[in-house]
Amino acid sequence: MPSPCREPLNCILPDHVLRNIAERGDESQRKRALDTLLVSSTLRSARSQAEARQASGPRRVESLAPLAPPAIDRVIRDAGGTMNLSAPIARREGDEPVGDPAVDEAFEHFGTTWDFFFEVFARNSIDQQGMTLDGVVHFGVDYDNAFWDGSQMAFGDGSGRIFTRLTQSLSVCAHELGHGVIQYDGPLVYLGQSGALNESIADAFGAMVVQYKHGQSAEEADWLIGNEILAEGVTGTALRSMKEPGSAYDDDLLGKDPQPGHMDAYVDTKEDNGGVHINSGIPNRAFYTIATTLGGHSWEAAGRILYTTLGHPRLRETASFRAFARLNRHVAQSLYGSQSREVDAVAAGWEAVGLSI
Repeated sequence: MPSPCREPLNCILPDHVLRNIAERGDESQRKRALDTLLVSSTLRSARSQAEARQASGPRRVESLAPLAPPAIDRVIRDAGGTMNLSAPIARREGDEPVGDPAVDEAFEHFGTTWDFFFEVFARNSIDQQGMTLDGVVHFGVDYDNAFWDGSQMAFGDGSGRIFTRLTQSLSVCAHELGHGVIQYDGPLVYLGQSGALNESIADAFGAMVVQYKHGQSAEEADWLIGNEILAEGVTGTALRSMKEPGSAYDDDLLGKDPQPGHMDAYVDTKEDNGGVHINSGIPNRAFYTIATTLGGHSWEAAGRILYTTLGHPRLRETASFRAFARLNRHVAQSLYGSQSREVDAVAAGWEAVGLSI
């Protein structure tokens, strides 16, 4: 069974992890990993087209938003082990829980993510115009991934040997829906440093949504992405750690978490679209440092600065880490004043990863 993930298709699990599994696993694990890598090309083109269409239009079109009060609209489809992204609807807005964990988990996580963006940033869904949150569960057979394809989310059930049901993770769901927000407010080209920023901002959204749901401060949060989906026996705590990039896992099959947390360890590679899932550890660590330096809730000052930077007209689609960091500081100055502790925290966050701004 093929699977989607790589380039403009935003998957939670990067290709380099799947390649490690294919190289080190038994015959069954190898087949699943190769199948998961295989589907990518088909869905990649759809994702590319969606981003190209969005890039040619306005970044934020709030003036076109409908006059009706914003209201969440969720649709969860059940692919039943197929790769049908137009599968029958299993639960829609207003329906009671259906008793299928994947359906009900996706439905609830979509709701939490929608609430976060509306209540924290006054955002009316992914596109700012009330877009339906459309999700597909039970995608493929033993499919070890989840992805945003430019218009909807899809979740595999996992093989149970490496990853478990991906709908269990709120951070995974919020990360992938976050790619949709980035698509409409950026987009940031999914290559090299701009692609790593794309991944990092999605991780930041994922972490903030989890912290928002549980009322956690930046200091008490674990800053892990996908900590619910590693199967029993896998040596690790999560897919990524924003607090300590490179520490999320060290496993015989998955390999060692390759994320750097400092520019000194920046990985220059042609793999993974120029290391978008790898070097994202650097801006991840910067955001974590900004949030914990400021203290309190990450989605307040630190999150507001990040969100405003993403939608800023000066943000370029091919922004480098340094360009983004400087714009990050400029936004902090605009929001809080040039002598504010928020500006100092932004400077300290980027300094901590080797970027003086």
